[in-house]
Amino acid sequence: MSKYPDFIIIGAMKCATSTLHKQLALQPGLCMSEPKEPYFFSNDEVYAKGIEWYLSLFKGAGENDLCGESSTHYTKLPTYPETIKRLNQHCPNAKFIYVMRHPIDRLISQYIHEWTMRVISVDINSAVDQHQELIDYSRYTMQLEPYFETFGSDRVLPLFFERMLSSPQEELERVCKFIGYSGQPQWDFELDAKNVSTQRLRNSVWRDFLTETPGLRELRRWLVPKEVRDKVKDFWTMKEKPKLAPEKIEQLEAIFDRDLAELGSWLGIELNCKNFKGMVKETERNWVAVPQKSLSKSA
Repeated sequence: MSKYPDFIIIGAMKCATSTLHKQLALQPGLCMSEPKEPYFFSNDEVYAKGIEWYLSLFKGAGENDLCGESSTHYTKLPTYPETIKRLNQHCPNAKFIYVMRHPIDRLISQYIHEWTMRVISVDINSAVDQHQELIDYSRYTMQLEPYFETFGSDRVLPLFFERMLSSPQEELERVCKFIGYSGQPQWDFELDAKNVSTQRLRNSVWRDFLTETPGLRELRRWLVPKEVRDKVKDFWTMKEKPKLAPEKIEQLEAIFDRDLAELGSWLGIELNCKNFKGMVKETERNWVAVPQKSLSKSA
């Protein structure tokens, strides 16, 4: 009998969802998908593979195992507009976990990722103006409202990147309680929970061919001194964390403070860019009042 996911980590991008996925995969009785991000319900080309392909990701699950996957594309409106409809069609009883992070920190981390992948080539200040998705993916209320409208807020667990770093065991226990896991989860502190995207190399087909091809790799190490190889490596590396101009930070804070004010009302706190990290780290946060809005307003 095919098993559907009991829970899905839906984002947000660059908020340690990979770390949470790996930690859950270590717990006995939990079956996490491989790959971690199948993107089935968001990406048309993956959805075209059919539901049986998707269910095959959980074929290793035991009869009583809970199944889960993690796809940050599921909270990337308006890029992937069919996600909610497809989830409701195939997984109407699933629970959802949404990890948030200071919206500007998340934006910067996404920029680094997109620069590495050669999706973005301009500086970060220009990128904010040219790539609306950098802002949209940090607008957490906009991403969450369709889930509340379709599934109800009680089916969505709010998590925060900052609290996962400071209280990982407690947050893992909260996740497991939410998904109905009856075991005793243990956080593995040997797994790296921190984002190291500033150390990533920019994509290069030629570099990867020269450095990863057997034979060429050994020849390169034999003929080219390490100090020369390191200098060449620097060519593809982002050496400094990108910095937003003061006026750009002010612009972003105005946008995100409006979004965070609504998010804070759902959590029963006052929330803005200035107090975000302190407020979300001090204690666990749960929804206290989420008004039902029409899907047309939230999309």
